[in-house]
Amino acid sequence: MKHILQPLLLVLVLTVLSSHRPATSVSQLVTEWQRAREYTKEYLDAMPEDGIAYKPTPEIRSFGEQMLHLASGNYLFGSTATGKTNPMAGKSMEKMEELKTKAALTKAVLDSYDFVIDGLKGMSDAQLAESIKFGKNELSRELAFAKGFEHQTHHRGQATIYIRMKGIKPPNEKLF
Repeated sequence: MKHILQPLLLVLVLTVLSSHRPATSVSQLVTEWQRAREYTKEYLDAMPEDGIAYKPTPEIRSFGEQMLHLASGNYLFGSTATGKTNPMAGKSMEKMEELKTKAALTKAVLDSYDFVIDGLKGMSDAQLAESIKFGKNELSRELAFAKGFEHQTHHRGQATIYIRMKGIKPPNEKLF
């Protein structure tokens, strides 16, 4: 019986170990967020000043509001994932008049990426696996960063249409 149980136990342990993927490292996440920052800057650079207030239809966000929504999400996800205070908590960046110029918009959006990147740099790989509350959900810090990354990617992707509708070729894909 012992001869049968040992190989079965070994198979079970190997199966569990092979199905558990290691957590992403902080350095990998920093690299991805830096790439996303550069890519979003290319979008901001591509849109001319007169396109910041552009809305394809009246009922949706302007290009600038879309980018500020992206930035607000970066602050929300970044602060939740790191435990750091959200400097924009309670503020609607989309409504802030001082952020309506291209220069101010670009700075505000890039600052939101810097907040996430700086927060990540202050963490250890082990902290990424820690469980946190995100609204009603409990998830790992790593997953909170992943959800934030998904959010900014989604809204940057929406901005592609705004740029195209202004007759401008959007930036090329930046996967690496």
